[in-house]
Amino acid sequence: MKQIDVCLTPELLHLHAMDNTIVIVADVFRATSCMVTAFAYGVDSIIPVATIDECQLWQERGYLAAAERNARKVDGFELDNSPFTYMQEMIRGEKVAMTTTNGTYAITRSRAAVKVLVGSFLNLEAIARYLRSEPYDVLVLCAGWKGKVNLEDTLFAGALVDRLKSHFMTAEDSALMAWRLYQQGKDNLLSYLANSSHIRRLQRLGIQRDITYCLQHDLYDVIPVLRGNSLVSMEL
Repeated sequence: MKQIDVCLTPELLHLHAMDNTIVIVADVFRATSCMVTAFAYGVDSIIPVATIDECQLWQERGYLAAAERNARKVDGFELDNSPFTYMQEMIRGEKVAMTTTNGTYAITRSRAAVKVLVGSFLNLEAIARYLRSEPYDVLVLCAGWKGKVNLEDTLFAGALVDRLKSHFMTAEDSALMAWRLYQQGKDNLLSYLANSSHIRRLQRLGIQRDITYCLQHDLYDVIPVLRGNSLVSMEL
């Protein structure tokens, strides 16, 4: 039987095998939620890069550029890390370069996998439906916060385990733990996350609507997939 596992932070990724595995990268607040939204609103492609300098190089080549550090937009770039930024007509058909504190780093660390997909609550069922049809094991990579575990990405992992539990065996305790946390919090994720570190961090910036938006389930039927060095929208 196929297996599903959860890596709670990129710092633990070296402990997980990625051969014969599809990796789902989740950075719920807010990078992967932004990426899913961008493709839902017609962006052509997104290049995830680890550093601000790399992002600036792509900007100089004509790409729209998004740079975030510590939940704030970096000066000199067109786009930030709010999903509402990616609902603008200006992004339709455009190529975007993006760097964030956690999410793009996690994506760039996952290239050895069979496929790398971008997951969020916004495209949860699209991801689950696709994985049910694939023959590979699954590893959910939680982007976390600067190497540390965070609650929202772990809850996303638990939600995906919940959707796949009849098709996949939970490989390790991290998957079981994530699933049990999601069972506890699923009826009101916003309340369940109220005292989490990233919620507090984002609330200080006054972006409550981003938090509420990113916790919505199944808004979009899109799956960003890494092809070469770019994310593109998978044909479903």
